[in-house]
Amino acid sequence: MGCIVVFLFILFALLFALVFRYLNHSIELNEEETARQEELAQKKDFVKRLVPTAQSLQREYGVLASVSLAQAMLESDFGRSQLASQDYNLYGVKTDPSDPNKALYPTLEFQNGEWVEIMDAFKHYNSWEESMREHARLIVNGTSWNPQQYASVLAGQNYQEQARGLQSSGYATDPDYADKIIRMIEDWQLNQYDQPMTH
Repeated sequence: MGCIVVFLFILFALLFALVFRYLNHSIELNEEETARQEELAQKKDFVKRLVPTAQSLQREYGVLASVSLAQAMLESDFGRSQLASQDYNLYGVKTDPSDPNKALYPTLEFQNGEWVEIMDAFKHYNSWEESMREHARLIVNGTSWNPQQYASVLAGQNYQEQARGLQSSGYATDPDYADKIIRMIEDWQLNQYDQPMTH
């Protein structure tokens, strides 16, 4: 009789442990799913906020809304990077070290075939929209040493061509930059926000 009681006790303990483990695992899965859903909602809100500005800038400057959005999403981690959240700098735009409104941040640069971390001066903006406008102007006006630097971007008739234009014009040091922009546009179907090209 005592052996049966011990056996039943052990069996009950094992069943209790299994049920507890199952319930605990279910709670963890639910928490992970909730966190995923919240993150997705935050990302969607970020895109939704930027769409009107991106479309307005496309009409004004010719940079496709999808390209502008994908760059902002990629470079700012959907507005969550410190540079984007504190300094409204969506595109990692750098500035002169003597700029009184600069913000210093560590950054990774692809140099001589490898990623290297350096400290650099980045521009502070008053809003994300201001950051987007200056980015569009940069693509149109080029750099001080080469006004035609980003002409290949504006010559692009679709998001693939504009993304490749960014790559070929040296916009970013990342050798996979164009592919990342194209993938972001396709994953998020950002080309739905593009308007027909007029040139």
